[in-house]
Amino acid sequence: MDLKGKVVVVTGGAQGIGKAICQSLAALGGAVVVSDMNQAGAEATAAEMTAQGQEALALKVNVADESSVKTLVDETLSRFGKIDIFVNNAGITRDTLLMRMKDEDWDAVLSVNLKGVFHCMKAALRSMSKQRSGKIVSISSIVGAIGNAGQANYAASKAAVVGLTKTVAREYAGRGITVNAVAPGFIETAMTASLPEAVQETLKKQIPMARLGQVSDVADAVAFLVSDRANYITGQVIHVNGGMYMSG
Repeated sequence: MDLKGKVVVVTGGAQGIGKAICQSLAALGGAVVVSDMNQAGAEATAAEMTAQGQEALALKVNVADESSVKTLVDETLSRFGKIDIFVNNAGITRDTLLMRMKDEDWDAVLSVNLKGVFHCMKAALRSMSKQRSGKIVSISSIVGAIGNAGQANYAASKAAVVGLTKTVAREYAGRGITVNAVAPGFIETAMTASLPEAVQETLKKQIPMARLGQVSDVADAVAFLVSDRANYITGQVIHVNGGMYMSG
């Protein structure tokens, strides 16, 4: 799983799962572009990797804005000359029950979580198509497969990412480009750490492995899919959830 000489772009790379993905792919030798709305966070993540002798660049991007994504791709190509791997990780939540959900809550989540992936795929594929190679991985979620009360907008966006992934995989397989998704279950992050202990214990009871996942568990799945070991895998979803969701 050697990524030396590969250029990687990760959206939402400043913290949490995105940061773990950046660190994992950099450790494998990839030159990583850490993109995020949180520019200070992105710069801090890139600085950590640079301090370890890894090549990294931080860029501010709003994936919901097509022109911002174009700038991200243009600056990456200007610096590195190509894009080999693109990881769509940026995402937001605006949780509430459906009957209380406002249009702006729905639109904000779909704009980032779904339209953002659409923008990034389009921009990355222009470059990847010319070089007739590339790997795209998008982060979906277990709730896109099983639903979750209070997350109608988030679940809809993450389910749609799976359909988008399978469609683009079919469209670009002939150009040597693989397109896959990783669907995390409940992972230990700053967000889950803030949940009351009773809620965390209830979550664990729903997971056959009886524990929350680590950000590294998700990063490892992404690392496999973007490596040469996954060259014949496309249009797939890898579920990383400790057995919470099992499909036939």
